[in-house]
Amino acid sequence: MRAKVPRNFKSPDMNLYDGTTDPKHHLSNFKSRMYLADASDATRCKAFPTTLSKAAMKWFDSLPPRSVTSFEDLSRKFLMRFSIQKDKVKHALSLLGVKQEVGEPLRDYMERFNKACLKIQDLPTEAVIMGLVNGLREGPFSQSISKRHPTSLSDVQERAEKYINMEENAKLLEPSWRLGPPHSAKEKEREPKKKKEVGPDRPRRYHSYTPLKVSLVDVYREICKLKDCRLPDPLKIKRGESQRLLRIP
Repeated sequence: MRAKVPRNFKSPDMNLYDGTTDPKHHLSNFKSRMYLADASDATRCKAFPTTLSKAAMKWFDSLPPRSVTSFEDLSRKFLMRFSIQKDKVKHALSLLGVKQEVGEPLRDYMERFNKACLKIQDLPTEAVIMGLVNGLREGPFSQSISKRHPTSLSDVQERAEKYINMEENAKLLEPSWRLGPPHSAKEKEREPKKKKEVGPDRPRRYHSYTPLKVSLVDVYREICKLKDCRLPDPLKIKRGESQRLLRIP
């Protein structure tokens, strides 16, 4: 059964399957959409390849002609081919590995814990409460639960929301100097800039100069001819200083 899809057929609006995720999820999603459209068995066989891409589409194209007898046959072959991508079954004990990290807000921990619960099927309420309490760090919420153990999921959610609001309100009222570095960027700009120390390692301001057209000797001679220019007074050397200066290497 390799008939082409009719031109007037509208492909189901769903994500394409490329062969890298659990095939059961894709097949279940496709079946539910075909059920709402009241599609026949032949239409399902024709529409199914329009939801495939990459490796999954190559697999479908490799099927021999007239090798599919029904949509159930196609579904069975599809699941068999991509069974390696099947999601691993998780159990309630996996919740014990979800821990609230140091400095992690209570809201973030609750969202992460709820996502972990969604991956487990037929999860008992007692296991959810036990896993949640086990993963909490020491704090007001954990102390409240130790005093009065929750009896239902709704009780846990209501009490958690209460302490989440308390935690977030406390951060809003926290002084600004505790939320960031002691000096803000504006304060650093207001600080007077220190003058750069002048030394031999100081980088030169200019890297190129205008070349002279005459020698330095001629320049010095012209300077000496100026009336306002006079030679400096001779250096006065005290007695005994001359011998010491002569010994300087």
